[in-house]
Amino acid sequence: MSEACCIARSNPLRVEVFPMTSSDRDVLPALRATLKRILSGSLAKAAPRVAYDALFAMTPPSRDVMFHPSTDAAIPGWICVPDDRMDDQALLYLHGGAYVMGTAPAYRGFVSQIASRARRTTFILEYPLAPETALPGALDLASGALGRLLGIYGKVGVVGDSAGGGLTLATLARVAKVSAAVVFSPWTDLTLSGPSVSERASRDVLLDETHLREAARGYLGWAAADDPRASPLFDVPDALPPLLVQVGSEEILYDDASRYAQNACAAGHRVTLQEWMGMDHVFQQNIERLEAAREALDQTAAFLDEHMGR
Repeated sequence: MSEACCIARSNPLRVEVFPMTSSDRDVLPALRATLKRILSGSLAKAAPRVAYDALFAMTPPSRDVMFHPSTDAAIPGWICVPDDRMDDQALLYLHGGAYVMGTAPAYRGFVSQIASRARRTTFILEYPLAPETALPGALDLASGALGRLLGIYGKVGVVGDSAGGGLTLATLARVAKVSAAVVFSPWTDLTLSGPSVSERASRDVLLDETHLREAARGYLGWAAADDPRASPLFDVPDALPPLLVQVGSEEILYDDASRYAQNACAAGHRVTLQEWMGMDHVFQQNIERLEAAREALDQTAAFLDEHMGR
């Protein structure tokens, strides 16, 4: 297990910095070359949604998790059911893809790794994508799905990555009584005002400001980019469950994660910010090759256990 270095702050924000292991340092160059090749290849140019799904479908499914489609119209998508699970607890997973890409089937392998570690049935929501459906379509569905799960299970947590992380935080502003939440590299500011957007552009192998701005326009529709329904950074709610935020040191959305964590802490909420040195956007996906990915998902499960009970 990596050693976490806790940095003391004047506010109650708990910050943990995870140094890069020698093993990850050795495999990262080849991994980044693979990611660049996929993202700049002919498939990504001709059919970006197909390429994105293919990228996330590379995460192997956990052997102790079964899958089946949801039959509940309020929670469309897929369900990951661990063999060893808690009967009265569940998770809602909101996937990334800049609101314009991503599907529940493509995320099954990745989410099964979370469901297995957390030992909780996990629902991957199939929310409508932009630009075909603009704000508040995805938010309305996510809020309704979360409310539905809270009516079925005793305790419910929410996990999301990238745009799904931002959607998670926007949903939490609407729906109370959630027991815990975890977000990976959340996109919290569709105005892209964070300094890291430009300062880390040369280091980020996955995200591009121009593409994010185009995606934001499609998702926002007629709404302003600083509308808290799309950019939760600008209005942290009064009620928020214990929150774990994980972010890689190399990504342009670094400030989206760190600023939201700081604002939420200033509002009196319990927040832990974990920075993973040398890691890229949603590095947690690469569990086969990165020690940091496996450790981060273990940390996710431990956080959920701490605040939802074992």
